[in-house]
Amino acid sequence: MKQHLLATAVAMGSALSAIFPGPVRASSFADTIYFGGPILTMNDAQPTAEALAVANGEIMSVGASSDVLTHRSPSTRMIDLEGKALLPGFIDPHGHVSLVGLQAASANLLPAPDGQGNSIAALNETLCRHMEDSSMPEDLGVVVGFGYDDSQLSEGRHPTRRDFDEVARDMPILTIHQSFHLGSLNSKALEIVGFNADTPDPPGGKIWREPDSQEPSGVVEEAAFFYALSTLLAGVGPDLAQPMLIAGQDLYLSYGYTTIQDGRASAAQIAVAKTAARDKLLKADIVAYPDVFDPATPALMAPPWFRDVSQPPEYVSGFRIGGVKLTLDGSPQGKTAWLTRPYFKPPAGEDPDYAGHGVVSDEQALAAITMALRNRWQILIHANGDRAIDQMLDRLQEAQSVVEGDDVRPVLIHGQTLREDQVDRLKDLGVFPSLFPMHTFYWGDWHRQSVLGPQRAENISPTGWLVQREMMFSTHHDAPVALPNSIRVMSSTVNRTTRSGYVLGRPHRVAPSVALKAMTLWPAHQHFEAARKGSLEAGKLADLVILSRSPLDQNTPRIDDIKVVETIKEGKTVYQVGSPPPPRAPCMPSRRRAP
Repeated sequence: MKQHLLATAVAMGSALSAIFPGPVRASSFADTIYFGGPILTMNDAQPTAEALAVANGEIMSVGASSDVLTHRSPSTRMIDLEGKALLPGFIDPHGHVSLVGLQAASANLLPAPDGQGNSIAALNETLCRHMEDSSMPEDLGVVVGFGYDDSQLSEGRHPTRRDFDEVARDMPILTIHQSFHLGSLNSKALEIVGFNADTPDPPGGKIWREPDSQEPSGVVEEAAFFYALSTLLAGVGPDLAQPMLIAGQDLYLSYGYTTIQDGRASAAQIAVAKTAARDKLLKADIVAYPDVFDPATPALMAPPWFRDVSQPPEYVSGFRIGGVKLTLDGSPQGKTAWLTRPYFKPPAGEDPDYAGHGVVSDEQALAAITMALRNRWQILIHANGDRAIDQMLDRLQEAQSVVEGDDVRPVLIHGQTLREDQVDRLKDLGVFPSLFPMHTFYWGDWHRQSVLGPQRAENISPTGWLVQREMMFSTHHDAPVALPNSIRVMSSTVNRTTRSGYVLGRPHRVAPSVALKAMTLWPAHQHFEAARKGSLEAGKLADLVILSRSPLDQNTPRIDDIKVVETIKEGKTVYQVGSPPPPRAPCMPSRRRAP
């Protein structure tokens, strides 16, 4: 009944405005007014609204229809939501948009439901098909496959060089584990990288060996993997990197994100983003965090692209540098996260007391954090294992004791095995937690059965402990570790249901209203952008997303059925359902194979 009355009021307003335009200043007219569906503001002072008006890329009015319609003119676009829900655009608290572009250009090795990679035979078939259908292998000189997950393979193991040699012996093959902390190479790729029986494991990394031999098996982890990745992808120049970045951006837009993160960007990736910004190719805001240990990073931390935390953040044509990234360990699903207690089932070849490992010394971690505090750089700290989180907290406490100044709002990224005593230390030290409850769907069963065991796995990404302490937090997808699927992030945060249907950590389930704030208002605060983003309030940017229905409907187990209908950035539609899908494999046309 209420929607009928509002529609009637809109129709009457259309007729009357032509006859009696009234003494309203042009500056108070709206470009667009949304009505006819639930409007969820994330503003506790006004949680819902009947209508919202946009002018010049900003929200000019939100609230009762009678108030908002006063900003209507004959040229105002009237958008009837027809029962769909309007929310603030989603804000990515941790992802890697440049690598999402690489994912879009690679063979899709993800297991169901995001791909068909549930056996090594299926991986090989997908790689063969990619070599036939895409010019990327020829463009790059390497076959790249993304997203295999040994925990979901029917063989119950990582693929090896011998498996991928069946696909190609003369062409290098690089496959990337879904965690992005491991990978597997064929023999040709190992030859190009220079890994052989005489190659020692690099510091912070491991070259897996064949049984009873020092010959590499093909699997490489952490530092060894990142070295192989950079060596084999040396052919990704700007003419390929920029289309990849845009492909990654477009994928994010299709999931309702209006602010996107590049959470460990190299200097080369930042250069590509700057060029894309200058060329007006960015439809969303992208905020990058270069690696704190990259020698090129200090030179990047300067205006106009970077402003320290003492100043309001400012994008230049949709791009800015937000701070720096520090990585302390690996991933739990890859069993490289640094734990205080051993893994439930250690990886093949490891002792029963294996508990993962860190990747930097205490001295290096302290130096990096101290440098960030002194320079007023926000610092994102990747720490999955509780031992790595201890390292972060101890070194941060040391640094804070000797450096006084602005709050840089350090961020814990992932924190998957966060202990309850560590939650209190996060609060005391002013650390903002960005957690990964999406893991409960993708790897919850694996955590229970192999990684942590049934007891410890219950507290993966413990959002319930944060809610109890009234702490803000954000939730992320870590794309390309998972697709930047906002609805699955939300569903996992609310329901914590694994692939098998088991509810992992029932006390850590949160209300849909909390899950939404962890994707909008609270990550805006994380990025120092809450004054302009994250909620629907007058004066904030008109960064919006339209969903097929409200996530606050009572049927919370079916949140994953919700669809993103439209994404709007500063009042302009940048994605709409039914529009052409994001490109799968951008490449250089001049080097395409002939049909």
